[in-house]
Amino acid sequence: MGIMSKILGSGGQRNAADYVELEMEDFDRAAGGVGLSVRIAEISDKQDVIAIKDAVYDGDLVMADITRHSTSDRTIEHIIDELRQVAQEVDGDIVQKGNDQLIITPTGISISREKL
Repeated sequence: MGIMSKILGSGGQRNAADYVELEMEDFDRAAGGVGLSVRIAEISDKQDVIAIKDAVYDGDLVMADITRHSTSDRTIEHIIDELRQVAQEVDGDIVQKGNDQLIITPTGISISREKL
């Protein structure tokens, strides 16, 4: 069985011996902690935008769930405009994925508009 078959699966049976338990203590952490974090958010009202803005200003990438709002909702239009302004201020990027997610990146990270 090749490595790609193991990664993608070949329909074979798996057992506990196929997996390796990883302990976080076994890995060196970068000095000064983590540089970039991916944060998950849910936007239910305008108050949720404050935490998202803070995270992006702090250098984190944020994936925000906007399923509670329709894309024609004036509230979500206002929220997207606020987050677009934040992305511009930090020289980051923002994209809406479908009707349910926003991805906002910090300084120096862009989002490709092409699918793989």
